[in-house]
Amino acid sequence: MRRLTLSLTLILTSLPAMAHAQNTKPAKKPSIYEFKLTTIDGKKIDLAKYKGKVIVIVNVASECGYTGQYKALQALHAKYAKDGLAILAFPCNDFGAQEPDSETKIKAFAEKTYGVQFDLFSKVKIDSKDASPLFKFLTSKDTNPKHAGAVKWNFEKFIIGRDGTIVARFLSETEPDADDFLNPLRKELSKK
Repeated sequence: MRRLTLSLTLILTSLPAMAHAQNTKPAKKPSIYEFKLTTIDGKKIDLAKYKGKVIVIVNVASECGYTGQYKALQALHAKYAKDGLAILAFPCNDFGAQEPDSETKIKAFAEKTYGVQFDLFSKVKIDSKDASPLFKFLTSKDTNPKHAGAVKWNFEKFIIGRDGTIVARFLSETEPDADDFLNPLRKELSKK
């Protein structure tokens, strides 16, 4: 009888804690689609417009040794936009001061020199306490444990799957037309 009383007491005292645990929802993780950004032309857009697409996010600079990657990025855009690829380029002057020009000049350079037709955004800071919230998100250990860490240079690339998760990250040295980059990109594009 004593055991039964003890067991009932334990069960009854734990019920409020169990009820609270069932009503507590886990904290919602931020989503890439929650960001609102400004295009290179000054228009405000919501990244939710890219929901369901495969996104490549890249920080760019016009005077960098990797600037030629614009050509391969444009080729990817031309080939895969119809399959749901969106390339989002963010000019940044943080690495070697290689993007000193105005947004008007950056856009003109990218379009005239490389025929860029993918989405260009306003200049961002990446390597400072004033870093863009988007790049903080992309490099955070909380949202991106597998690919976390500071951006090291211009033309680092992030592949975002159709579900909004970061599936791959590539340093500047990896060209957008290299198999190492194309394989995970094509895999994500094949998911409908």
